Amino acid sequence: MAAQASLPALIRKKRDGEQLEEEEIQSFVRGVTEGTVEQGQIGAMLMAIRLRGMDAVETLVLTRAMVASGRVLAWPPAWRGLMVDKHSTGGVGDKVSLVLAPALAACGCKVPMISGRGLGHTGGTLDKLEAIPGFRVSQSPEQMQSILERVGCCIVGQSEELVPADRVLYSLRDVTATVDSLPLITASILSKKAAEQLSALVLDVKFGSAALYPTQESARELAQSLVAVGERLGIRTAAVLSRMDEPLGRCVGNSLEVLEALECLDGGGPPDLRELVTALGGLLLWQCGLAGAAEQGRERLGQALDDGSALRTFEAMLGAQGVPPDTAQCLCTGTPDQRRQVLGQARICEELLAPSGGWVQQVEALPLAHVLHELGAGRVRAGDPINPRVGAEVLVAVGQHLREGEPWLRLHHDGAPGGGPLGGGPRRALQAALRLAAAPPRAAPPLLAEAILPPGTPAGAAPGR
Repeated sequence: MAAQASLPALIRKKRDGEQLEEEEIQSFVRGVTEGTVEQGQIGAMLMAIRLRGMDAVETLVLTRAMVASGRVLAWPPAWRGLMVDKHSTGGVGDKVSLVLAPALAACGCKVPMISGRGLGHTGGTLDKLEAIPGFRVSQSPEQMQSILERVGCCIVGQSEELVPADRVLYSLRDVTATVDSLPLITASILSKKAAEQLSALVLDVKFGSAALYPTQESARELAQSLVAVGERLGIRTAAVLSRMDEPLGRCVGNSLEVLEALECLDGGGPPDLRELVTALGGLLLWQCGLAGAAEQGRERLGQALDDGSALRTFEAMLGAQGVPPDTAQCLCTGTPDQRRQVLGQARICEELLAPSGGWVQQVEALPLAHVLHELGAGRVRAGDPINPRVGAEVLVAVGQHLREGEPWLRLHHDGAPGGGPLGGGPRRALQAALRLAAAPPRAAPPLLAEAILPPGTPAGAAPGR
């Protein structure tokens, strides 16, 4: 085929730093989707893009070509303007989607949230929901529409019909050291969101020691790319830069994070989790016209958490996605003990004690996530089994004074690999995550560092801090 014969020339062109034409990018994506391009050629093109980059026009064309590689969802005309979703670049303890989707639906939005699984040290929304007995993440587009009609939100895995080109490119990016390519990340995220036919999208771009991007500057670059391309796709797009040095909330691990999400849905939970949920939700309510400004949207979303409507919507979503009614009711209206019985508990629950006295400066997220990963909470390769009961509860807060021997972490696990007790190496890694000092810490920087909005956004509409 002509496109295949010209592919080495296209690779050479991008390798040499030239701009690819629209037809050239389309033919490359078409070859990827149809399987007519060799994997070595795809890898070479990915590396050329990683090293030479793509400008905004090329990135937009790549994104559109990837959307066109598969099915695009269609919704009733009455829902126009109300279709919203959120994407996070991943962190430790990030259970925002479990709270945000039903809260937005309770406010009048339609939320067809297509989520992913955990890989490496970051947790996946689908894994958290599958800790709930009976929950089905696999739903056809027709089933999604039915759930949205009845409930207002669903949280599902990516259908094989949507953006098949991304599945090929995503798997090869991982083995060709091109995961961190800005245009490839932008196209991967936004092609899936564009295939959802969204009206508005908010992005939580995390930075810090446990995030994909270590610095605020690198996170800002991605956020600006996502907002610019999202707007060109016809999606009202905004981004928030949030810190990811410590776990979000107090709990890490799938079952424990479901329990903490339920606390937030019930009007309680950790303040940082509620802050991020209401900030992201407030932006979306403003973007789709259900609030006059982001701050009004934040207040409206907080009201849905406090008045029980978000929790009732979550219960309805559980039932619509396969959870038996008595299980859903027990989870959403039961006592903490009843909720824990529904989800099951790990065989071992032990507390780690402060090795010395001092003021808590930080609880580092990354070593905590790595140890939990080794204990079975995460996966090394896609498809690996995980143990939803493995997790940890952080019992202290930054700025708190600890005495030597006081508990600071509660660890839930079924034994170290091989079935034995927690070894010295993981125990030392966990203790090193607790940062103590003789003096109180300085005031912590805000969780939400910055909002990236489209050019021309009215000043009064922007979120306050």
